[in-house]
Amino acid sequence: MPLTTKSALITGIAGGLARIVAESLAGRGYEVIGVDYRPPAAPPDFLEECYQASYNKTKIEDIFRRHRPTHVLHLGRVGNLKERMGKRFDLNVIGSRKVMDLTLKYGTKRLVVLSTFHIYGAHPHNHIPIHEDEPLRAGSAFPQIADAIQLDNQALTWIYRHREVGAVVLRPSNVVGPDIGNAISTTLRSTLVPVMFGFSPMVQFIHQYDLCEAIIAAMESDAVGVYNVTGIGSLPWRDAVGAAGAREVPIPAGLAFAYLRTAGLLFRTFPPYLLNFLKYPCVISDSAARAAFGWQPTIGQEEAIRDAVAAARGWSNREVLP
Repeated sequence: MPLTTKSALITGIAGGLARIVAESLAGRGYEVIGVDYRPPAAPPDFLEECYQASYNKTKIEDIFRRHRPTHVLHLGRVGNLKERMGKRFDLNVIGSRKVMDLTLKYGTKRLVVLSTFHIYGAHPHNHIPIHEDEPLRAGSAFPQIADAIQLDNQALTWIYRHREVGAVVLRPSNVVGPDIGNAISTTLRSTLVPVMFGFSPMVQFIHQYDLCEAIIAAMESDAVGVYNVTGIGSLPWRDAVGAAGAREVPIPAGLAFAYLRTAGLLFRTFPPYLLNFLKYPCVISDSAARAAFGWQPTIGQEEAIRDAVAAARGWSNREVLP
C-alpha cells in the first residue's frame, strides 16, 4: 500500500458500530483494515483486509507493519461482562496500550480511542451536565467498569505525552441503534424493562449514525484530548422505556441486586453497574466536541430509541426516523 494513501485501521470490526464507521470511511475514499479479537463474520466488500487478532499479541504489530495505517480508530473496547475479568483487562488495558504504542511506532497521523460515559458513574452528587474534567465515580462501587476507567486514564496520559500523534478520546452516552448489541440496546428491546420505585432519572442516548459521524469528525479534526458526545437532548428513564414500547417492571431500590440475580433469565444482559443509572442522573455536555469537531447530532432521543428497537417490535422504518 502506498504511504500516501489514506488508510484506516479499525479495531472491534466484529461489532455493529465499527462496521458502520468502516463503510462510511470506505465511501469517503479510505482503505479500511478491520481487526477484532473475536472471529469476524464474513468480511464485507468495503474492507481492504480483515483480521482476527488480540490487541495485546504479536499479530497486531504484524498488521500495523504490513498496512502502516494513516489513521487508527480503536473502537474495540470490550464491554462484555461474560468475558473473564483477566481477559477483559488484557484486551482493554494492555491491548489498548499496545495499539497506541504501535500508532507511534508506525507513523500514524490520527488516533481515536472510544471510551464511555459510564466511567463518570451515576451518582446523586453529579453535576448536571457533566463536563470532561469531572471526577470518575464509577469504579469505587463496581469493579466491572474498572478496566474501562483505566483504559480511559491511560489513553489520556498517553496522548499528552505523544503529541506527534494527534489523538482523541471520546466518551459517548448510551449508544443505541439497529446494529448495536450492547446492554442498553438489548434491554430496551426486551418486552419487560426494569425501573426503580420512586426514580426516573434523566438519561441520554446517541444513535449509531450520529456516533459514527462524531468519530469521523474527531478523526479528521486537529483536536487533541477527551470529549463527551451525545445525541439531541435527554429524557426521563420511564419515558425511554415508553418510547421503546416496553412494559415497566418496578423494582424496589434496596432489593435491586438480589432481584436481578433471581431474575437473571429476564435481565441477563443488564450489567450490575447500570443499576445506579436507573436511580441517579448522568447527563453529559458535549459542547466541547461540537466546537472542536464542527459536529452536530441529528437524531433525537425518542427517534434513536425507536430505531434501536424497531425490528424487535415489528415497526416499519417509516414509523421511527423522520
